[in-house]
Order: sequence, then structure tokens, then C-alpha cells
Amino acid sequence: MTPPKPIPRPDRVSLWRHLRLFRRDILSAQPARLYRAWMAEFRTPFFRSYLCNDPQLIDLVLKSRSDDFPKSNRIREGLNPLLGNSVFVTNGEVWKHQRRIIDPAFEGGRLRDTFPAMWQAAEAATARLQSGIVEIEEATSHAAADVIFRTLFSIPIEHQTAQAVFHEFRAYQRSQPILNLAAFLPLPRWFPRLHRRATLDSAQKIRALITTLATARAAQIAAGTAPDDLASKIMQTPDPQTGQCFSTGDMVDQVAIFFLAGHETSASALAWALYLLATHPDAQARVAAEAASLPDTPDFGAMSRLKFTRDVFRETLRLYPPVPMMVRENSCPETFRDRRIAPGAQIVLSPWHLHRHERLWPDPDGFDPDRWSRQETKACARDAYLPFSAGPRVCPGAGFAMVEGPLLLAHLVRAWRFDPIAGDVPMPVAHLTVRAANGIRLRLAKRAA
Repeated sequence: MTPPKPIPRPDRVSLWRHLRLFRRDILSAQPARLYRAWMAEFRTPFFRSYLCNDPQLIDLVLKSRSDDFPKSNRIREGLNPLLGNSVFVTNGEVWKHQRRIIDPAFEGGRLRDTFPAMWQAAEAATARLQSGIVEIEEATSHAAADVIFRTLFSIPIEHQTAQAVFHEFRAYQRSQPILNLAAFLPLPRWFPRLHRRATLDSAQKIRALITTLATARAAQIAAGTAPDDLASKIMQTPDPQTGQCFSTGDMVDQVAIFFLAGHETSASALAWALYLLATHPDAQARVAAEAASLPDTPDFGAMSRLKFTRDVFRETLRLYPPVPMMVRENSCPETFRDRRIAPGAQIVLSPWHLHRHERLWPDPDGFDPDRWSRQETKACARDAYLPFSAGPRVCPGAGFAMVEGPLLLAHLVRAWRFDPIAGDVPMPVAHLTVRAANGIRLRLAKRAA
């Protein structure tokens, strides 16, 4: 069964129709030819946008000259009320300062330290499920949020503040379009930003709740009673160049993006992975067989037994990359594939198109976890696989996610069998991440011991 992808729109549409399509669903707004193109130009009266699928251009933008292609402030406009000055949206020296503090918390040794908390969240997620028809995106959101709160603040999702953040974030997600008017129009800084009132209210509530957690943790650190979790590690790590630590305000910005990146993206990938396994029962049986070898208590070394499960998660990230598009901005004149690019243009790198590119991947729309054990996939993965971006701005939590995802998947499939519902095929759309337009419903049954 071929995984669904949005129905491509016609290649030619009016500007305002295209903007309406973008606002409703950025994936379906894309013409079919982009799954074969090396580069495409999109013109508006206000700016030029260039989609780049050419691996050499991607390498140039993300790796060899990444400083010349900072993150675009146009995308920041929509997320600013929630993310503030977080590492996801900053550039230059501010971003480098933030990464020097954040990166040590996600090094390999720290993954071992956080693994028991991940394991507990996986057990809790497994226990929460019930037989019958389940809206699986809601279940995976709950599980991923539990992982974040346990590893970041040593509290389970049932904690009062964690529950409040989780529910408010779901309200934020429903009210937040991927782009707003400021992403298209060169508005001056003094011009009022046209955010939805519901979006602003949710963002303010989330930041207030996070401020409560960060303030309490700062007091625990001062008193010497703080637990040894990711929040404590990050708040006590000085920038090795300046000696500065994050203030409580700085930490609020960073926790907001940890929750967005570490919860929303993981929930998206896990939901699509379960859907793919439900529609590919042979692959599900192989995951269940691997998962049966897991011990009953946390054992980081046991992750090495989940090779096929890890490949299922990799393949899910290929077909349904949680962040479907990344936008950079060129700071100086460029020439891309013999086309002159003026400074200030939007450079769009699209994992959604790149991972399904017909010239780069064999059977690009097919679900084939075994492709990751074949030699030919190594070149594809090197040139055309960007679920966590690449280069200096690669997601600092990439290693975290590649432990969390397979672990949760293995726990869930070990205990439950997931089956599709006839005629109920989810359609992927992009909001904050790639989600199903009307949710993903699967039929669950307890797996025999």
C-alpha cells in the first residue's frame, strides 16, 4: 500500500489563490513537477522564493556557506509570540551563543542519563491505550509531551503544570496557520502583526506556565536541590566563550522550542509510523518480534536490538518529515543553476519534496524500511535526507529523537496490534508539523503475550 500524499495542485494558479492554498495547506499548494525539479522559482510582487532540490545547492546553503544563508525572518513572524528569541529563530552570534550552551545537554552521555525517563514515558503511553478505535495523533501527542516533561523537568504529563501546557499547546496548534500575512508582505517593524487572537492568547498562557517552571527550577538550583535533568543541565551550563548562562527569561524561550521541536515533531513522526505499520502488517510483525526482546527495565544497550524498528522510524521520517520545509535568506548576490538570485530572496529547502524526489530515490512514494540496509540508500541519505536539517544548524535533539522514536514505537507495538480502518485514509497537511487533516484513526487490540 502506497502511503498517501497530498493531491498536487495545477502548476499555474493566481498569486492570491496560491496564497490562500498556502494558508490552508502548504503541501497541497505545490505543483506535481516539484517532485522532479532541481530548482523552481516562485514570484510575488514582494519577494522571490526559490525551492532548491539540487543536493549541491542544499550543501551550499546548509553546510559549506551556512553563515551566508541565515534563517528567514518571514517564517519567524508567525511563531514569534510563542518562541520569542529561541535558538530555532535566531541567527549570527546570538544563535552561536545559544548553541554553545544547549549542545552539551544533548551529547551522547546525556542520552543515557535521560533514557530511564523516556522508558517510563513509553510504559505510561502503552498503559494509557485502550482496545477499539483510537485517534492515534492524540495518543502520540500525549506520549511525546510526557517524554519532554520527564526528561526536561523530571515531572510526568499528569503534573498540573505539565497538563496545562499540553492542553494549551493543542489549542495553539489548532489556531496557528503555518504562514501569516507578515510572511508575504515586507511590513515595517512598527506595523501591527496580524496574529489571531486565539493564537496570541495560547502563546501567552504557554509562556506564563513555562516561566513558572523555569523560575521554580532556578530556585532549586540556587538551593542545591535541583534534579539532574535537561533543564538543570542547560540552566547551569555557561557559554565557554563568554561565561554567561541563560537567564530565566532566556530559558523560557528555549523551553518553548524544546516543547515545539521535541514534542510536536516526535508526535507527528510516531503517529505516521503507527499508521504505516498498521497498513503494512508484515513490517508490524517484524517490529513486534524485535520489541519482544526488550527487557522489563530500562537498558540503553537494548536499543541495539531494535535495528528494523529504527529503520521503520527512519523511513517514516523520509515519507512524512515533521518539518516539511525550511526557509533561509541569502545575504549576498548568488547564482544558482545559472540563475541570478538577488539578496533577500527566500531559499526554500523542502524535505517533503526532497525525500520523495523521483530522480533521487528508488520507489520514492513506497514504504520500504529495508531500503536503509541497502548500499544504494547511503548516497540518497547523504544527499537527500534532511529530517533534522544538516550542517551547523542541525537539530541538537536529533540523537534524542532517534532514541525516543524507536523506543516508543517498540513499546507500543509490543503490547498492541494496530490495524487500519477500511476507507479511513489520513491526508497529510502541514501546520506546525505534518499532521493528518482529520486525524489518524486505527483499530487497536491487545497483542497476545
